[in-house]
Amino acid sequence: MTSSIQDTVETRVAAAEPDVEVLLAEVVGGGTLRVLIDHPDGVSLDLCVRVTHLMDDLREQYAVEVSSPGTDRPLVKPEHYRRFTGRKVRVRTTQAITGGDSGEPRKSFTGELVGSDEQAVTLAADGGVVTIPYAEIRRSNLVEE
Repeated sequence: MTSSIQDTVETRVAAAEPDVEVLLAEVVGGGTLRVLIDHPDGVSLDLCVRVTHLMDDLREQYAVEVSSPGTDRPLVKPEHYRRFTGRKVRVRTTQAITGGDSGEPRKSFTGELVGSDEQAVTLAADGGVVTIPYAEIRRSNLVEE
């Protein structure tokens, strides 16, 4: 579920800023390293600058963007799903999944996150209840209600 760039960024940040959680580290557009971070006390500009400096050597290869997740916070790890049970989420899958009452295969589901375990998440989506294995999740995030 995590990439090597995610692992690299998480390791660096954990060593220097142990209270900072790296929600997502991804290369977008081939040349930009986007890093979304969270902190129990919130994310300040100063914290974003400190985390950016931890990526100085990567700045030779990428433009580095560090920011807070905002209202559409990505859900990447099983603990993220557990923490936000009961909230509205959008899950996009790598392949079409048949789920809910409609019986139609789809790649995008929006609904209440009603459960999660180490293998899958369960949503009460607009077409009914659907269980989606983590291996099938391409991207997922909170939806502002």
